[in-house]
Amino acid sequence: MDGNIAEGARRMDLKEHIRGIPDFPKPGILFYDISTLLRDADAWQVAMGRMAKAVRAYQPDLLAGIESRGFLIAAPLALKLGCGFIMLRKRNKLPGVTVGLNYSLEYGTDRVEVQADAVEAGQRVVVVDDLLATGGTMAAGIALLRQVGAVVPAAAALIELTFLKGRTRLDVPCEALVSYDE
Repeated sequence: MDGNIAEGARRMDLKEHIRGIPDFPKPGILFYDISTLLRDADAWQVAMGRMAKAVRAYQPDLLAGIESRGFLIAAPLALKLGCGFIMLRKRNKLPGVTVGLNYSLEYGTDRVEVQADAVEAGQRVVVVDDLLATGGTMAAGIALLRQVGAVVPAAAALIELTFLKGRTRLDVPCEALVSYDE
């Protein structure tokens, strides 16, 4: 990479590549759409480079992507870091024997599952999603991985909605590339 390209990558504001979609999926919600980031090769490279730098410090053996946009971040990041990738999915979406955990949402409950043989006891697994909002799904993913014997040193997200205080529900450090305060 020549000096001008490297300097541009250091200064790139990833927020310029994430668009806000008002009233999606329902009125009053501002949805942060990462599809515009994913389709810009330069921005996507910069995002993955920054995420790799942040996550590498936790020395993961595996990255666990949370369904479904978390897969988009975790799989290429695992490849970049030279570690494995596993999926945390909704009920009945994984083949074979699974282990699951029910957790509370703002209105109701949900369930996250992992294949029973996805993690060897003691493996270091960083949980990855596209967005950290209220923290419920991320916290459930961490708890589930511990249930199957993983050591979870950290979590990571491309975007954090800091005003929802989801980080307070996590008992591990969380790396986020972009944050929105409102």
